[in-house]
Amino acid sequence: MNAREYLEILHVAERLKDTPRHCTTTKRRTESVAEHSWRISLMAFLLKHEFEDVDINKVVDMCLIHDLGECFTGDIPTFIKTDSDREVEDSLLIRWVKTLPEELSGEIANLYKEMDAQETKEAKLYKSLDKLEALIQHNESPIDTWSENEYELNKTYAFDTVSFSEWLTDLRKEILEDTLDKIEKEGHE
Repeated sequence: MNAREYLEILHVAERLKDTPRHCTTTKRRTESVAEHSWRISLMAFLLKHEFEDVDINKVVDMCLIHDLGECFTGDIPTFIKTDSDREVEDSLLIRWVKTLPEELSGEIANLYKEMDAQETKEAKLYKSLDKLEALIQHNESPIDTWSENEYELNKTYAFDTVSFSEWLTDLRKEILEDTLDKIEKEGHE
């Protein structure tokens, strides 16, 4: 890869800094996709001693690239994203990945295949962190920024995704406890 190719990749990825997500921060600022990707990458890095049988570097790679498709489509909250939305995002992402320098294109395409298949511990851990980070962020944001459906969704979301891991299941239960405390303290049923 030459310097110009490198810069062009970074220019595309920079779009995620300006791509808003559904969540807000503690101080009510709309979160960007880049911020979400950074935090799930940090979450993966912090778990390297909890998941010693997992290639954490690969999980961090997955976390870093997982939402690159949103450079082209923006973020669509999971509870309204359709199969058609996913197909459009995937096709635009695949088209872009094919334009990357050969050594990166193949590596990134292989990571996406593994992530989509959800068969390896690495892929399952990445997917779990992706979902759990959204729940954590909701618990950190003011409750009046939640949409009505999130009061129930935040109680049930991702339990199936984390079920392969006792540690992640315990984390999900702790997040649920925070959710229930927040709902009780901030006055919503």
